[in-house]
Amino acid sequence: MSDKKNDDVAVRMPDSNDHANGHANGNGNGKSFPGFTPARAKTDALKGMPSLDNNRAASVFAYCLSSMSMTIVNKYVVSGSNWNMNLLYLAVQSVVGTVAILMCKQAGLTKDLGPFEPKKAKTWFPVSLLLVAMIYTGTKALQYLSVPVYTIFKNLTIIVIAYGEFLWFGSSVSPLALVSFAMMVLSSVIAAWADTKSAATAAAMATLNAGYAWMGINVFCAASYALSMRKVMKKAGFNNWEVMYYNNLLTIPVLMLASLLVEDWSSANLNSNFPAATRNSMVMGMIYSGLGAIFISYSTAWCIRATSSTTYAMVGALNKLPVAILGIVFFAAPVTFGSVSAILLGFVSGIVYTVAKLQNKEKPAPPALPLTNKR
Repeated sequence: MSDKKNDDVAVRMPDSNDHANGHANGNGNGKSFPGFTPARAKTDALKGMPSLDNNRAASVFAYCLSSMSMTIVNKYVVSGSNWNMNLLYLAVQSVVGTVAILMCKQAGLTKDLGPFEPKKAKTWFPVSLLLVAMIYTGTKALQYLSVPVYTIFKNLTIIVIAYGEFLWFGSSVSPLALVSFAMMVLSSVIAAWADTKSAATAAAMATLNAGYAWMGINVFCAASYALSMRKVMKKAGFNNWEVMYYNNLLTIPVLMLASLLVEDWSSANLNSNFPAATRNSMVMGMIYSGLGAIFISYSTAWCIRATSSTTYAMVGALNKLPVAILGIVFFAAPVTFGSVSAILLGFVSGIVYTVAKLQNKEKPAPPALPLTNKR
């Protein structure tokens, strides 16, 4: 759901002239001590220190950490054998995200976020519904599929978005991008083949089929959300903080109402979903996932600001491999020749697509009007 602006708070250092005219002249005779300018020396020393805001390594690490941890935490929360309260989980995420944004606003970190506007909320509400569909189907797919397979199949969203951009915005697709699309489809086919071979029972096969069905729906929901968000942002002029704010705020009543109507809120089912042995860690994971969405948005902006959009795109492509590896490590996903081949092919396809997009950006845009009369 990426997606940025400078949200840092400038800290004003005390002026060296103020210090010299005040404290340094405090001897009563109006003379300053020769050769002693501590405020100026401190300021000069701070100027020589590297700023964390401009630290490229820190920004890349923050983006990778936020992206990987969100996938792992989501998988952990929904992995319980009796888990069936995804809507409640998403509602908690939205509540935590809204509270975090309002706290940032109170602290002066979100200067571009104005007061709640009913007109903007009405304009953004359909996009928020698509976001609910995207996140819900994503958690359902992650509930049935392993992290590596989920990561591989998410690449298919890129293909649907590219096709949507071609229809809606007149975007073009380069031959190299088509090669990356073919690799993405092939990696997904290999991943599905490896998964079905490892399914020993009919129940395991049914679980995989349910996961593939939810994954297919998620791909189209994610593409619809991305394309609709782009269109509405251009039309209505939403900034990034407003997108996050209205996304979280508007989805709270929808998710809570849907959870109360559809999900089982009996004490027996709640105890089944939140067993005493893991209850605290699951609640902490749900809270982190709400904060993680804000962290991802900020770290994305930080990474682009401290490095470049090129570096950010490459990091996003390279990040898929460690996510898949972490899924194997933490959740004991089956390691076979087919699964490893699918992971590597999906990883390479992401890099090829990134290179194709970067090459396309370097080409000059065609003129809006013909410059000659030749036909």
